Amino acid sequence: MFLARRRQRRKKELADLDLTTFLNMMVVLIAFLLVSAVFSRITIQELKLPSAAGRSTPDKPVITIEVIVRKAGLEISDGKRVVAAIPRSGGAYNLPKLSEYLQHLKEQYSEKTDATLLSEADIPYEDVITVMDAVKAARIKEPGKDEPKIVVLFPDLSIGDAP
Repeated sequence: MFLARRRQRRKKELADLDLTTFLNMMVVLIAFLLVSAVFSRITIQELKLPSAAGRSTPDKPVITIEVIVRKAGLEISDGKRVVAAIPRSGGAYNLPKLSEYLQHLKEQYSEKTDATLLSEADIPYEDVITVMDAVKAARIKEPGKDEPKIVVLFPDLSIGDAP
């Protein structure tokens, strides 16, 4: 008789887990996380890295176009010296002036597609991206048209740290 009571106690101790409360909480939690999630758009910038492979000697002299983003403004260099400096105006970079200068360079060197963007250490990411966009292409407003014309300037862009 004593053994029979022990067996009955063991059977009573093995109870099923009630998971309905836990599942209800998970349903509410998943719904809350989906509603509060921030959906952001991710844009990828294509960059070209300069190749170290041996090149044949070019027919025309090679020009280097470097756009340097500094806290004080933008500088355009030929790789050896600064040829143009565009100061900040009203706390923002003067991108129309940069675009105008780069369009002038593109007219002189129409076959050139590469440029280098150099930036100082503490330049905000958004500013670097807007300057990148200005170096890659220019928006030209044509008279009598609502949509601006997009002119490709230097799409093969390399980036680095400013000296």
